[in-house]
Amino acid sequence: MGATNWIVLLLTHPFEFRTLLQFYLYHEQKRDIAALQEHPTSGWDRASMRRCWEFLDQTSRSFSAVIKELDGDLARTVGVPVWLGAPPVASNLICMFYLVLRGLDTIEDDMTIPDEIKQPILRSFHIHTVTPGWNFNGCGPKEKDRQLLIEYDTIVEEVNRLAPESVFLCSPRFGHMLKHVVPVQTGMADYAHKAATTGSIYLETVAEYDLYCHYVAGLVGEGLSRIFSASNKEASWLGDQLELSNSMGLLLQKTNIIRDYREDVDQHRYFWPREIWGRKEYGFTEMKEMYEPIAHQRAQWAQSGMVVDALRHATDSLDYLRVLKNQSVFNFCAIPASMAMATLELCFMNPAMFQRNIKIRKAEAAQLIMRSTNPREVAYMFRDYARKIHAKALPSDPNFLRISVACGKIEQWCEHNYPSFIRMSTNAEGGVKQELDPYDPRTRIVHMEQTLEEALTRKKRAEEIRNGIHPTEVKAAQNEVTVPELMMYVLGGMAVLVVMSAGIIYLVLKFSD
Repeated sequence: MGATNWIVLLLTHPFEFRTLLQFYLYHEQKRDIAALQEHPTSGWDRASMRRCWEFLDQTSRSFSAVIKELDGDLARTVGVPVWLGAPPVASNLICMFYLVLRGLDTIEDDMTIPDEIKQPILRSFHIHTVTPGWNFNGCGPKEKDRQLLIEYDTIVEEVNRLAPESVFLCSPRFGHMLKHVVPVQTGMADYAHKAATTGSIYLETVAEYDLYCHYVAGLVGEGLSRIFSASNKEASWLGDQLELSNSMGLLLQKTNIIRDYREDVDQHRYFWPREIWGRKEYGFTEMKEMYEPIAHQRAQWAQSGMVVDALRHATDSLDYLRVLKNQSVFNFCAIPASMAMATLELCFMNPAMFQRNIKIRKAEAAQLIMRSTNPREVAYMFRDYARKIHAKALPSDPNFLRISVACGKIEQWCEHNYPSFIRMSTNAEGGVKQELDPYDPRTRIVHMEQTLEEALTRKKRAEEIRNGIHPTEVKAAQNEVTVPELMMYVLGGMAVLVVMSAGIIYLVLKFSD
């Protein structure tokens, strides 16, 4: 932002100015990929890898930021296990994984490429990705990521730096990076071929919509979970949490599909399932009818149905975030998820979404980045955005009850896992202490239970004193070994000695013969 923009922001949105200023002054960058000490893991000393980082910035600034802050051996590299007998060659993993998938997605989304050209490219993309010199310049001039494919030979060069042994991460079970690309490209090719050959340009059912999102995003989530597990940054069983990994991917993908409505429709891409937007009470026969002024209210009803569908993945995403233990991996997953919730709240009942591509403001994004540090804080952000969505819902909306239930499930999840009357604060020594909200009725119940427990303890002590037993004597009696117990231990030891002696005598007699 230039000086003029800062002054305008200060005058028009002073609170946002303060948030951005705090972010730029106090948010500590985890790592600088251009720093000399990071070259072995970031590859910044090579022109081809620097170009890959530039492509990452151009294709997705939000994902670029979180990828760069991953631990060095995750952002770009995964060390080769010593037991494989391979040299310590680094591999461009998360960054390259994202760029390969972005190139694949660009070809699938480009409606100007004929199906007879698109099909062989999609179905053989994993082969093209390791073919030296391969690139593709057949994308339409309006495709925003076409330059990535024009210079795809740069990505191929970096992918081919992967040592054959290193692609198996920590175990052949987790497979090669490109192993996770194959099912994605197959699913994309199937849907593109269906649209080109059957004349059906729409996804019909929610199940079909879920399957498409699984191919383009859910499988990516599963692949990332396996990478995190194989790198030993996360628990080994995380790679088996396929349902939670899939939900994380679907939440992000469905949010993007909702937000990009106008851009997709203008380019004749239709991802909203007819089962949602084609209901009789909405009265739409084509998706492009939604941005007409006379369809304002009915379009928002269809939009609310899409938001409800996306929200059903929220609690699974929170469950996934709870099991992560590495801070950089948690930030990598939590920041996009919290931004997805903020985007859903921005789009919900917002007619501007049907006219242009809308995004959350920079100050809000900065606030989300600074707060997305632990599962509790992220859960509360999910809850806050769910409350805002519910506050904007209209009783006249056919989806009003479903919206209420979806938001209620997020609220219930938060209260079950992180009760709101328990507050966490930092003491003078920098430690974390737990406090109870004095104004919450549940606090009084906790205090009553504590008082009752203390009263029972005092009563028990009083009875012991009346019976002539001092509390210290009670503890001593509890720790004292009784005569029967002592005899049992002695007899047990003697029995063991007898058995061992008999065994030794037997062996001596047997081998002496």
